[in-house]
Amino acid sequence: MAFRSGFVTVIGRPNVGKSTLLNALLGEKYLIVSDKPQTTRNRIRCILTDENYQVVFLDTPGIHKPRSLLGEGMVQAALNTLEDVDAIIFMVDASEPLGGGDRYIAEHLKRVSTPIFLVFNKIDLVEAGELVRLESQWQTLLPQVQAVCHISALTSYNLDHLRGQILAVLPEGPKYYPDDMVIDQPERFIVAELIREKILHLTHEEIPHSVAVVIDEMTAREDDIVYVHATIYVERESQKGIIIGKRGSMLKAIGQEARTDIERMLGSQIYLDLWVKTRKDWRNQLTGLRQLGYEELMEKER
Repeated sequence: MAFRSGFVTVIGRPNVGKSTLLNALLGEKYLIVSDKPQTTRNRIRCILTDENYQVVFLDTPGIHKPRSLLGEGMVQAALNTLEDVDAIIFMVDASEPLGGGDRYIAEHLKRVSTPIFLVFNKIDLVEAGELVRLESQWQTLLPQVQAVCHISALTSYNLDHLRGQILAVLPEGPKYYPDDMVIDQPERFIVAELIREKILHLTHEEIPHSVAVVIDEMTAREDDIVYVHATIYVERESQKGIIIGKRGSMLKAIGQEARTDIERMLGSQIYLDLWVKTRKDWRNQLTGLRQLGYEELMEKER
């Protein structure tokens, strides 16, 4: 059997389950997930390798109406992945009606000739009759789709079928990444994302969108303990108080939850040192965005 390889972008509105799908396909959690919109900020390559194929999935930020410079870069990064890929997975939340955000994405998809797989996620949350009606609406709006697939990313339902459909359109090609490489980001990036995930889970209102996490130091010390010093940036002093919490209770909870996932990922004990700083309106400052870890996103999309 000839070796197949290629690039597949995964796009959709916020919270449709893109990162959950990729974690399920990879067989382990590499991407953070939450019920907060715009959880994914960076464009991340996830590599699925088998003896007969290698699929490089591009996890993208949810396409939304941007309200900041960061948001603009995120949306453009997602749309730019429609070019030079071998297939597109367009994920839709089957439990929600077709809306303006979906139509916006569909208009961009009408301009490409790349095979498009329309994937209805969360089908366990919708009745069969409603799913048929929704699928009919979508096929009218976007008739050029290669195939339609019904899945549940959370339970891994029907993912083998989706994987088979994707492999069928991939060309013969080389192995782009080593067998043991699953994500194209360094450990520091993953550690920062795991900390940010816990903040998303534990805080509410405006806090999730205003937070950035930077790993200042990550070094192995005696007894195989990894020391991690991280700074959590927020936009206002009031947000800093919320992150720290009464007598440091919130920061302690964030650290405890993050430490568990980081140790599982690194396979060693860690000492996690968290600090919180204010950087006013960093999401709308190009210099700030670059310094807080979004330089690649900004430079490529502007």
